[in-house]
Amino acid sequence: MRVYVPLTLPGLAKAHETGVLAADPFAAYAVTPALREWCGTDDLEELEYTALGEAANASLRLLAADPDAAPRRIVVAVDVADGAVTPDPDGLGEVTVAASARLAKAAAVHADADDAEADVAAARAVEAADAGDDAARTAVDGADDHELLWFATQEIPTLLGGR
Repeated sequence: MRVYVPLTLPGLAKAHETGVLAADPFAAYAVTPALREWCGTDDLEELEYTALGEAANASLRLLAADPDAAPRRIVVAVDVADGAVTPDPDGLGEVTVAASARLAKAAAVHADADDAEADVAAARAVEAADAGDDAARTAVDGADDHELLWFATQEIPTLLGGR
């Protein structure tokens, strides 16, 4: 099963250094029954795009908790054994993976472009947006307007070199 692991640039740097993307167990996002129901489609590409978007939102929450991290959402796509994945019945695409994942097994890295940084930095107010702050909601929506770019895993050093 393809899962989408939310990270920050420091998290990606640590994974690159250690070779371990995520230790057992870890949270990720995937195409789950709840996500399929919410989307109302069986189009796998659309479902995976939605799961990726949910992981990008989780990456934004990681950035909100780490003000020193560069304001770029990072999501790593990796395939794991189906039996290692347990969907969260209350979350949209949220899963727990009961196995470690090696960065070498990653299929791709998705990251914000440099021109998204100002909007992503403003969107660190995600908790205020959750609490009903309209200005913060507008900031979060501004970050969501940026598509994550696709990078091959061989490009990770380039992604990290810019920071």
